[in-house]
Amino acid sequence: MVEVFKTNVTDHYHARLLLAAIHSAHNDYTANFDLNDCDKVLRVECKAGYILASSVITVLKDFGFTAKILSDDKDYDPFEKLRRWI
Repeated sequence: MVEVFKTNVTDHYHARLLLAAIHSAHNDYTANFDLNDCDKVLRVECKAGYILASSVITVLKDFGFTAKILSDDKDYDPFEKLRRWI
């Protein structure tokens, strides 16, 4: 599974710090930033299962940054998967 986030991270120092925090919290995630993209994209991949988007967003928030799930689908509901489990 892959999740893509729009962030407000602008420099490589903070990106490296955040990647280390994400990898520390989720050792099965592979994450990287594209700071050249207009959305300052954070891409997170997990080959073992689903990505807990709220956890990734919280990691960035804890460091004073924001992240939102990006989707090609304008009607995308980030909680759709959760509702299926309930």
